[in-house]
Amino acid sequence: MQRSPSSILLIATRRIGDVLVNTPLLRSMHSAWPDARIDVLVFGGTAGVLEGNPDCNEVIEIEHRPGVAGYAHLMRRLFRRYDLAVTTQAGDRPHLLALLAARRRVGLINDLGAQSVWKRALAECVLIDHRNTHMVMQNLMLTKVLGIRALHEVIPPSSSDADSQLDALLSFDWRREPYVILHPYPNYRYKQWHDSGWLSLIAHFQARRWRVVLSGGPDPLEMDGCRRLATGSQQEVTSLAGKVGFGCLARLLSSARCFVGADTSTTHLAAACGTPTVALFGPSDPVKWAPWPTPCLASQSPWKLHVAPWQLAGNVIVMQGSQSCVPCNQEGCDRHPDSLSNCLTEMSIGSVIEAIEEILRA
Repeated sequence: MQRSPSSILLIATRRIGDVLVNTPLLRSMHSAWPDARIDVLVFGGTAGVLEGNPDCNEVIEIEHRPGVAGYAHLMRRLFRRYDLAVTTQAGDRPHLLALLAARRRVGLINDLGAQSVWKRALAECVLIDHRNTHMVMQNLMLTKVLGIRALHEVIPPSSSDADSQLDALLSFDWRREPYVILHPYPNYRYKQWHDSGWLSLIAHFQARRWRVVLSGGPDPLEMDGCRRLATGSQQEVTSLAGKVGFGCLARLLSSARCFVGADTSTTHLAAACGTPTVALFGPSDPVKWAPWPTPCLASQSPWKLHVAPWQLAGNVIVMQGSQSCVPCNQEGCDRHPDSLSNCLTEMSIGSVIEAIEEILRA
């Protein structure tokens, strides 16, 4: 029988959404070993999604390419500091970091071929199912190896001064007036809908006399796009793009009447906050990557591969195009991140509004 670890390192070095879907595993470990110190290793720029997380002691940020000096510092920081290292990333670097950090290692691997032999020799490994297993459940498969109970809740971040930030940024009484949040611009163009659709949604909600708030990241293109939509509306629209962190945004999401967004980390966050959520999905596989509903205790993905125009699970509707190629798992129709996806550009405004009305009824 394995001794309970007193110190654990969770390695989640990928994108913001990937870090967020690690929180059920993080909670499972904290619940099993409440006295253990649990640190999380992430890439720079992704730590905000763990702000205020009660299940971890420290979030350690590293650069994507730290360089010789950066790696030397990281080696000194991690070397044999932990009883257990857990990696939910199957690449070589996360497994090497786990080897550096702890005597016991547990992690995911992509295949059972020759390239993963050394990982299987040095760690207790779980094979990734690239087709049928949602990433929340994929990460939680590691709980079987760890011998602990799997907890399925995705934990949103929190900020102690969120209310005061929102009071300063919003021109309306967000505690009492009904409002919706729209997230129009993902990081990649191939995941985008179209401006005419977003303007129509803004008009739709304003006709209900609901306030409209736009969310977005600090990227200049996202901020410019949100400004363009806000100024293109006949009534006041507030853009918070680049102005708030994830903890503050989670507070606003938790009281919103509805959220509509592209395939992006903020849409996952909205689902985790319990907000009625409409996710506009294009080429991505919803079985693996659609937002995890709240609550959801399923032992398998709550989503199917292709259900047009939408499918509903818990507080989330996932919309998909009707094309036979959906989901192609490619980066747009021209196969690069800056290309468009017909399954999104041809998604009708009417169908999205119908989905919104459905999630509000549900």
